[in-house]
Amino acid sequence: MELLNFEGELLTSDGGIVRRIKVKGEGYSNPNDGASVDVHLEGRCGDRLFDCRDVSFIVGEGEDKGIPLGVDRAMDKMQSGECCLLYLNPKYGFGSEGKPEYKIGPDKDIVYEVSLKDFKRAKESWEMDVNEKLALFPDVKNKGNQYFKAGRLHQAVIQYQRIISWLELECGTGIEQHKQIQDYVLTTHLNLALCFLRLKDFSQAVENCNKVIEQDKSNEKALYRRGEARLLRNDYNLAMADFQKVLEVNPSNRAARTQLSICQSKMKEHQEQEKKIYANMFQKFAERDTKTGRPKRRRDESAQSSMNGEVGIKRRRRSQDCPS
Repeated sequence: MELLNFEGELLTSDGGIVRRIKVKGEGYSNPNDGASVDVHLEGRCGDRLFDCRDVSFIVGEGEDKGIPLGVDRAMDKMQSGECCLLYLNPKYGFGSEGKPEYKIGPDKDIVYEVSLKDFKRAKESWEMDVNEKLALFPDVKNKGNQYFKAGRLHQAVIQYQRIISWLELECGTGIEQHKQIQDYVLTTHLNLALCFLRLKDFSQAVENCNKVIEQDKSNEKALYRRGEARLLRNDYNLAMADFQKVLEVNPSNRAARTQLSICQSKMKEHQEQEKKIYANMFQKFAERDTKTGRPKRRRDESAQSSMNGEVGIKRRRRSQDCPS
């Protein structure tokens, strides 16, 4: 087979998945999250072949079949009949744990050759009515929770984001159903915030908490998790405000009280560090001025003398140019 794309295509913004197409696929359709796919896989670490099989799986749930995250995430870029090489860094491969059954150690780059033999797309949000979406919610949420408990945070995020894509813009057909949808969406945003906290993606954690707080200003979990995210990205004042609001909602929240103390300590440390930085800066300026003071005064005197001479000449010239 001849590589059609030699340089490779970045499939993620962090460069963790690079694809090189060996055989171009057919058609314009791609598998989506929830699609059923049939693939042939060949995985290599260095020159060693460690995985060779035909396998069927659900996109977004490849973890259940021992398929690396990077292969799962590349599915929505592939077409039927395509064969490609996927170069995966550890984040999208087997991570810091490695894969003992394949004799792969921690933090190893791997390469998978993937052939997409066939697939069946899952229904998109616009193809389902609200009752279908609500019926799917428990299973998808439970799947996300299972991944979260197993430490598979990226896989958990995929499941929770499917729910958001289905329900966030739904209104329902009555007050009761609208309330049910709202509860499901808020719960899912809280779960996403927790995942992003663990993944150290604090901006996304804050964003998901904000979505909850827009609907429920006194939501204790959202305020607490937003405070955590802000504290971890050193936004101490904002974090303190969140923990104070938590205590207004629930004065017996010991965790919030502890976090508030941590914020105050961090702010004090930060202020002390700033004082030291400025003190050292001013001391260096003073030392430099002391060393360079005399030559500077001589230069200033010389420059002033020169300027006085030039001013005198200019005055004499102006008196000559002016009409009498």
